[in-house]
Amino acid sequence: MEKLYIGTCSWKYPSWEYLVYPPGSEENFLKEYAKKYNSVEVDQWFWSLGKRSIGLPKAETVQEYDQSTGEEFRFTIKCPNALTLTHHYSKNSQLIRNEAFLDIELFNSFWDALYPIHAKIGLLMFQFEYLNRTKMTSRALFMDQLHKFFEAVPADLPYAIEIRNPRWIDSIWFSFLRQRNICPVLIEGYWMDSVAALLDRYEEDLGQTVCIRLHGDDRSGIEVLTGGNWDRRVQPKDDDLAQIARSVTRILQGDRVVYVNINNHYEGSAPLTIESFTSYLRAMR
Repeated sequence: MEKLYIGTCSWKYPSWEYLVYPPGSEENFLKEYAKKYNSVEVDQWFWSLGKRSIGLPKAETVQEYDQSTGEEFRFTIKCPNALTLTHHYSKNSQLIRNEAFLDIELFNSFWDALYPIHAKIGLLMFQFEYLNRTKMTSRALFMDQLHKFFEAVPADLPYAIEIRNPRWIDSIWFSFLRQRNICPVLIEGYWMDSVAALLDRYEEDLGQTVCIRLHGDDRSGIEVLTGGNWDRRVQPKDDDLAQIARSVTRILQGDRVVYVNINNHYEGSAPLTIESFTSYLRAMR
């Protein structure tokens, strides 16, 4: 079994031609992508709240993804945000409760829709936004709601959770996840504590699987710098990459499985970030 999976956040970028794709690959980018990388993050079903379909995958799409990838390839899939948003997005101060928050029936429907790639799913990621006291009065309440949800959904699936409340991430949080075999998702960016620092501080509290998402802080700013062409590193972060590579190398020695999902918005080009990151990993071995 692979212990390290490195891939990008999504894959449908024409500007990756020559970096990832040969010319003329538009018909099936994923098939070419899977020749180069062993995992990918899928977010196309995440933006679902407010839509009638609630982000349920179409059968033909899931079948295409299965046919485009080998047996060892892994998808890390972001579950619909209809499951993870406590309230609907709103442009004013009025909060409208999301009745689908942590809805068991919705999750089961989502899981069933992914049937053709069940064996290739590395993680089912639940991404929660920053939860202020208006949306969630305490971490204890949040953890209680999570406990009830994961008691009710199918056991032994590769669940993973990302939270955006920095103060909630401590040994209590990691212990909660480890006891339920839930993978922690640590994001580099969005004003969270650095991934390397968290891995170093809580190494003994981590479970069997860890996911790292390299995302960056300034999404709109880097889009201006790249002009939407994701073929160069416009904001290199070599010091951070070296530190993360060092931490990943160490926790892999503990017989863990690690997923590293890299976004274009981290440096400007996820494929080139992967090249830099893997070079640091090789230097550590």
